[in-house]
Amino acid sequence: MTDLYNYDLTAHNTFGINARCKRYVAFDNVEEAQNVLPSLVASGEQLLILGGGSNLLLTADYNGTVVHSSILGVKSSDDGADHVLLRSGSGVVWDELVAQCVAENLHGAENLSLIPGEVGASAVQNIGAYGAEVKDLITEIEAIEIKTGHLVYITNAQCEYAYRQSRFKRDWKDRFFITHVTYRFSRNFVPHLDYGNIRGALAEKGIATPTPSELRQIIIDIRNEKLPDPKVEGNAGSFFMNPIVERGQFEALQKLYPNMPHYIIDNEHVKIPAGWMIEQCGWKGKTLGRAGVHHKQALVLVNKGGADGKEVLALCQQIQLDVQAKFGITIHPEVNIR
Repeated sequence: MTDLYNYDLTAHNTFGINARCKRYVAFDNVEEAQNVLPSLVASGEQLLILGGGSNLLLTADYNGTVVHSSILGVKSSDDGADHVLLRSGSGVVWDELVAQCVAENLHGAENLSLIPGEVGASAVQNIGAYGAEVKDLITEIEAIEIKTGHLVYITNAQCEYAYRQSRFKRDWKDRFFITHVTYRFSRNFVPHLDYGNIRGALAEKGIATPTPSELRQIIIDIRNEKLPDPKVEGNAGSFFMNPIVERGQFEALQKLYPNMPHYIIDNEHVKIPAGWMIEQCGWKGKTLGRAGVHHKQALVLVNKGGADGKEVLALCQQIQLDVQAKFGITIHPEVNIR
């Protein structure tokens, strides 16, 4: 177990915000977490569960204890002839798990390649990209109830997953510390290519029917083209969630903006890309103080150098106001703002 005081969190958030916490505790195994977490709660200490810090905006120093999972290891077991269960420690880097699955011909996560963060956060956020969501892979979550130290097993259905949502972000917020996540992968490769520009990117390389590794590489190439490297320009990937609106509101907007991109969710709801709306408001490539909007992808807010969390938050709030004024839609941050 790692236990440090007055700890610098700059390297633990991909925005590169210079902030500190009063105490930082990282657990290497389940037993450590079970023994320590209840005592932290009993002491009245504020707790912040931190994974890879790729979905976090720190607006000030954290006057409490940051807890982190360093629980590693991946174990596999057969689940019938066509599927395999992988039980992964919550501290495993998500994209390393995806790479392992592709190498071992276990399929279903190719479109989720290069999403930053760790396995534990995948279950909290219901990470998704290019028409895929991790909820379709998760079967079970092992977690510690922080207050009691009890180990619990949570099913997929109990999580009530939705677009970038789960009970871990709502009524279970700060209640559980995830230790392991079990995913169900397929031995049969069924590529999902009909989202975004996947088919166009494959066509440019002369690939009609991609192998799993080719699809993974295409997804990586697309993400690298659109998204800045946090080591070069601090960011948390997509800052805002794409809003889902009622069909009537969408149809009214479509009359004003006939070329507005959209995705049909069901008969009553339509998803509109937040990045497109932000771009229409003139924010793409613009800055506010030391924070800015990425010049290639308006959904991404960036630290232009030395920005603090309050500057990024001010930019976020101004963008929200402008989108609301132009489209009548409130866009919400995907990023956890603290």
